[in-house]
Amino acid sequence: MGLIVQKFGGSSVANAERVMNVAKIVTDTYKQGNDVVVVVSAQGDTTDDLIAKAKEINPAAAKREMDMLMAAGEQISIALLAMAIEKLGCPSISLLGWQAGFQTNSVYSAARIKKVDTTRLKTEIGNRKIVVVAGFQGVNKYDDMTTLGRGGSDTSAVAIAAAMHADKCQIFTDVDGVYTADPRKVKNAKRLAEITYDEMLELATLGAQVLNNRSVEMAKKYNVELEVISSLNPIPGTMVKETAKMEKMLVRGVTKDSDASRISIVGVSDVPGIAYKVFSLLAAKNINVDIILQSIGRDGTKDITFTVNEANADEAVKAIESLPFIGDAKITRDDTVAKVSVVGAGMETHPGTASTMFEALFGQDINIQMISTSEIKISVLIDRKDADKAVAAVHEAFFGND
Repeated sequence: MGLIVQKFGGSSVANAERVMNVAKIVTDTYKQGNDVVVVVSAQGDTTDDLIAKAKEINPAAAKREMDMLMAAGEQISIALLAMAIEKLGCPSISLLGWQAGFQTNSVYSAARIKKVDTTRLKTEIGNRKIVVVAGFQGVNKYDDMTTLGRGGSDTSAVAIAAAMHADKCQIFTDVDGVYTADPRKVKNAKRLAEITYDEMLELATLGAQVLNNRSVEMAKKYNVELEVISSLNPIPGTMVKETAKMEKMLVRGVTKDSDASRISIVGVSDVPGIAYKVFSLLAAKNINVDIILQSIGRDGTKDITFTVNEANADEAVKAIESLPFIGDAKITRDDTVAKVSVVGAGMETHPGTASTMFEALFGQDINIQMISTSEIKISVLIDRKDADKAVAAVHEAFFGND
């Protein structure tokens, strides 16, 4: 029939019962005549547990050693799933990332895939085996284990689908598709039948946890059609593809990101090139910057404020402090903020989207600290304690309270 890549997250293989459920899904797909490659994450909270164990020993452990530790979680999952598939009467083999041909760069804990050598995968598929691959990991030019960062198993699955020219890539999760908001927090959230790559990329980047943003970037680049589908509820999911029916909805989703820090450089010299030097240094350290605000110069100085992932805030502050031109400028950091965003490909041609969002926040007495806009999204920075209330209010403003 075809080649199907299926990815299952940690919650889908959290215990023996769920591992057997995944094995049933996989073997059913195989018995329909398909070749199947399965990408699996570490079970449940295994990754968090491994991080906690590392902190007990050395809170400042080298990232190389952290990658060696983190890769262990997926090794457990793939072996157990291969055993379960075998129990159901189908041939299977489990492969670590390096065995499956994943070659990465050497940025430990946030590696990028350079190439997927599909030789082993093709051999095992040619022997009619279901291939179970450890997501989230690969090997660099030094033969060291590397990991792709949080959500990296999604990226692993899409990379295999692209390299193998798979007919379909299914991302199985504990929700049955992509919703207009987190259905666990917003009870009237609506499931989308389709969504474009660009819309999904924005939602993923802005805090929606259903798909990793790097996996969506790769899917768009190589035109891999994705289906986000539940491993627990066998109904059609959400298709992520180049074009999607708009369903007369201007805004496609409302999301929040509570993992943000606001950093301000107050009173830095108002001369050309300062912003370039700050943000090029952060880029060199692989620190992504999101919302940026620069004040109009006054008395020979200006202020620069921006947001980064909270996990990168310490490194960002230290990097800025190392710049020779900082001088007497004051550097402040605020970890009590959150980013709330609305996303929709048609927003640029529909006036009033921003005012509707701002009115909803005003109605809940929520103060806006920073604003960022593009053709496809509007993001605001607010107090973190108001984030859930803000998402519910904005969602109701655009989608009603059915």
